[in-house]
Amino acid sequence: MKVLALDTSTEYCSIALLHGETLSREVLAEQRHSELILPMVKQALEETGLTLAKLDGIAFGAGPGSFTGLRIACGVAQGLAFGAGLPVLGICTLEALAQEAGGDKVITAIDARMSEIYHAAYMKTKEGWKTLSEPALCLPAHAPVLAGTCWTGCGSGFDRYEQALRIRYNGSVSRVVYGLRPHARAIVQLAAPRFTQGLGIDPADAAPLYIRNKVALKEKER
Repeated sequence: MKVLALDTSTEYCSIALLHGETLSREVLAEQRHSELILPMVKQALEETGLTLAKLDGIAFGAGPGSFTGLRIACGVAQGLAFGAGLPVLGICTLEALAQEAGGDKVITAIDARMSEIYHAAYMKTKEGWKTLSEPALCLPAHAPVLAGTCWTGCGSGFDRYEQALRIRYNGSVSRVVYGLRPHARAIVQLAAPRFTQGLGIDPADAAPLYIRNKVALKEKER
């Protein structure tokens, strides 16, 4: 299985190329994602001696995250896949965080600004990650209640709102992994078995996962 993955959902830009082993790259892009992503892909293909036509699929960080970044990742994945006749897969960035965290039960939270977080919870099984709490937008103090203990917390939401989230979970979070962000290497790990199962979709059907559909809210709407 040969899979290319890319993520531009944060201020960082990352790519990963699975070809037996995994080659991955990450740079602090700030506002230069669209300028950096294609050269990063080109370099990775050259280093491995692969072409797009030899890949089995292209995956991207679908979101949630930066709206602009999500559109870039989706658009680049669609463009590359159209040209090479490949299927694509959008991978939730919250699930990618769980993959990076290293725990069996993971609460993932991404800072959504406006004092809110993008939240989800996952449990590792033999088949992969089981979603115990679907991706949602909420205040840290209103995060979905979860059963059990020994949860691992991660993501920029925990970096910023750890105290509120620990209070909300009342001792159920035993470990927090700081500074974790979605990365293409986790996305490629999640996508590869799904491509093997034939779950790739037509590039035209790919879309970002925004969760928050409205950004510029008036004060009375917040």
